[in-house]
Amino acid sequence: MAEELGLGYGEAARVETLPDGCRNRPEARARLAARSKACLALTCCLLSFPILAGLSTFLMVGRLQVPGKDCKVRAIPVQESESSPQAVYTPARAKPRAHLTILKQTPMPHLQDQFPALQWEHDLGLAFTKNRMNYSNKFLMIPESGDYFIYSQITFRGTTSECGDISQGKQPKKPDSITVVITKMADHYLQPIRLLTGTKSVCEISSNWFQPLYLAAMFSLEEGDRLMVNVSDISLVDYTKEDKTFFGAFLL
Repeated sequence: MAEELGLGYGEAARVETLPDGCRNRPEARARLAARSKACLALTCCLLSFPILAGLSTFLMVGRLQVPGKDCKVRAIPVQESESSPQAVYTPARAKPRAHLTILKQTPMPHLQDQFPALQWEHDLGLAFTKNRMNYSNKFLMIPESGDYFIYSQITFRGTTSECGDISQGKQPKKPDSITVVITKMADHYLQPIRLLTGTKSVCEISSNWFQPLYLAAMFSLEEGDRLMVNVSDISLVDYTKEDKTFFGAFLL
């Protein structure tokens, strides 16, 4: 049989001695070739990925550098972290206030148990009334209940003195004094209420004298209350300067 196949005796012996598993050698080679092709394809894919990435980057950079091209950048919203609520600034409420300056006075007789009231300027020069505070007929009108700071300075001037010389045994003809009263009028009170009172004795040697008298304090007032300033002698009030004689109030 070996002669029919054209094989030598030694070769026939080798064929007969091969194991049975080697008889399927062409199929193994086919599987090995297929596996090699798959590995080659995978290797090509892995090698092409950096090339494609580099090419894409090059194209993008080149597009950004081309002049005349509008590059629209979409803003990415940034989510703000929650924080404690901030205090909102609110301007202070406008409070009633007024500052009045003196006018030239007309001499008036004394009323029963009450000194004459002064007249005031309320909207010229340094004078003003703001935020519902009004002045009418010698009265400063209180528009809102609350605690108010009230102040007044009255400057008096004269040319003679009524005081006698006690050292020479002469007694004064009468007490020479000046008095200022800040008065409140209210609907539920029948009589005026004295809030502040100031008195000074005037005994000057010279023929011309000046005396300022200042009063100030805080009071709780009601809406509708009316304030006025009374003096013992209107003819002695100095009305020549608005910074010498004034009257005012404001809500605290």
